[in-house]
Amino acid sequence: MIELFDQLRQRKLVQWAVAYLAGAWVLLQVIGLVGQQFDWPQGLLRGITVAAGVGFFVVLVLAWYHGEHGVQRVSGTELLIVSLLLLIGGALLWRFAAHSVESTSPAMIQTAKPAIASPAALPSDKSIAVLPFANLSDDKANAYFADGMQDEILTKLSKISALRVISRTSTQRYASAPENLAEIARQLGVANILEGSVQKSGNAVHINVQLIGAAKDEHLWAESYNRTLDDIFGVEGEVAQAVADALKATLTGSERQVVAAMGTQNPAAYEAYLRGRAADNASYSFVGTIRAVDDYLAAVHEDPKFAQAWAALAVAMSNLYFNGYDAARSTDKAVRDAADTASRLQPDLAETLWAQGGYLYWVRRDFPAAIELFRRALDKQPGDLDMLASLFFIERRMGRWGDAMAHYREALERDPRNVSLRAQGACEILFWLRRFDEMRAQLNEVLKIAPDDTTSRACLAQVEQRLGRLDAADVWLERVPKDSGDYYENLAHIDQARFRRDLAALTALTESATRRSDAEFTNVDYIGLIRLGYAQRQSGHTDLARATFERLARAIAAQPAGIEHVVAVGPLTPLVDAGLGDYDKAIRLAQHWIETTPDVLELAAATTVLAHVLALKGDREAAIAMLPRLLEMPAGVTPGLLALDPMWDPLRDDPRFIAFTKQPITEYKVTPHD
Repeated sequence: MIELFDQLRQRKLVQWAVAYLAGAWVLLQVIGLVGQQFDWPQGLLRGITVAAGVGFFVVLVLAWYHGEHGVQRVSGTELLIVSLLLLIGGALLWRFAAHSVESTSPAMIQTAKPAIASPAALPSDKSIAVLPFANLSDDKANAYFADGMQDEILTKLSKISALRVISRTSTQRYASAPENLAEIARQLGVANILEGSVQKSGNAVHINVQLIGAAKDEHLWAESYNRTLDDIFGVEGEVAQAVADALKATLTGSERQVVAAMGTQNPAAYEAYLRGRAADNASYSFVGTIRAVDDYLAAVHEDPKFAQAWAALAVAMSNLYFNGYDAARSTDKAVRDAADTASRLQPDLAETLWAQGGYLYWVRRDFPAAIELFRRALDKQPGDLDMLASLFFIERRMGRWGDAMAHYREALERDPRNVSLRAQGACEILFWLRRFDEMRAQLNEVLKIAPDDTTSRACLAQVEQRLGRLDAADVWLERVPKDSGDYYENLAHIDQARFRRDLAALTALTESATRRSDAEFTNVDYIGLIRLGYAQRQSGHTDLARATFERLARAIAAQPAGIEHVVAVGPLTPLVDAGLGDYDKAIRLAQHWIETTPDVLELAAATTVLAHVLALKGDREAAIAMLPRLLEMPAGVTPGLLALDPMWDPLRDDPRFIAFTKQPITEYKVTPHD
């Protein structure tokens, strides 16, 4: 041992070991920093680390054999060069090996960093996207028939649990028969593409459908159907069954029955229903939904036993009821009657369960009962993203943010290019949690897929408003229409005008509301006129403000079922009483909302309104005492809103209030209890 230690000392192994470790540590730190800046692959960084470890033993060997009698035969510079070459060679070897594994192993591909718009994981061989069906009819007005047929086939496929079906929202941006099928399949994350065309001439219908394995551009199945409107019923079920057989997807007994079932055998009812589906899917606005109600009513008039049409009618009207549109027709009773009729005809149908859940959610506000029905509907139709979205929408209103986030992410994994789904979750979940960075990332993905999506731009403008950055909000609003009827778009412009304290702009934005009758008011009309009334009051136009608030009070009183059902407006109605000077009544109404609502979004709105009313009344202490909670609760306020919103003007000169406006943004932290 003594001789060994003497040899180690003479050959300077300890010095070389210490020097190498110190030098390697510094080198790895530098490489780590550079790698982070330039986003080097983790495999490369791991390879360099491994090579550094190998180099340590190489240095010790070289030092031993070239250091006899204490005289180094290899200079330190030469040894350092050898070590660096070993590091580089080891890194390249590691990277080459890692690349080889990644190119051959599905497991490695699945763990690669995913690009949301371009799924990296190998798609299931039972995954499918149905591209828009081409309308080959001479009469281009028959486009609804091709759209409706595509939608019906997609719906039938979504009832088969063994298949993963991409939604219509994701596929409608592609051409009917594109040349780059492999790229489209990669973008959608599917292995198979279903193409089709429809030609309708009078009573005759010709349908061509083909299933293609996208990777090899391989035709897996194709069929043509020559039918008349009198015997076209059930074609969508035949196509879905044939596709499942071609993909070797096994149907359960109940799935086979549901896929084969024909909703109606009445040609006029079927055409009206397809026309309604096409209108319902045409846009994000409620204009299309109102047209769809016309068509669904025509369908059930032609065939009163058409359960799917009754269910679609119930869902459409419940959405209109909830958002304050089409108030004359879309009433509590009308929605209930449509949902009950669907239940009487086909109680176990997925669409029927969804309709009943929608009535309980959007009309009766019975969240626990509604969520159970949504779950049952999704079990029967697992590929339906609308049903999954209904689930996470109701979960967030119940304050179950963890569940809502999980279902939102599940929906994105199933259908990554569904811009409507991605935007809705960003604007309705991440927004209320103040997760603005994550929200921006999701909406930027939307704009990569759909650069002209104005709803996403409006939501991004609302983020900038909440951060107190009005100039940045203006940039997003440049390409957002000012009177589209879209809730997000109109409200973003209205808020921008009032935050700018621009009464003329706000008056112009609410002009269409002032021209409508009280019975035709929508959510945005109520909100816009409340904003207008306070802007008039703050500008010294007290007579105009009083007239605005008096009209709002009449419209609220004239609502057949009261205004409590209108979620975006009900908690704001105390501001109308406060605008008329009745602060005590306004406080009582706001406190009633806070104590009774089952909805966490309504709770935040009512709590904010109560603080506003207290400030307007002159009770500074009570209003300021509410700010810490409002800054932390979901859907509460932000320091940027405190700084911009004229409603906080009565507190503007209070040092405590000023301090709140300078606080950092507080994200709402989702806990397991949420």
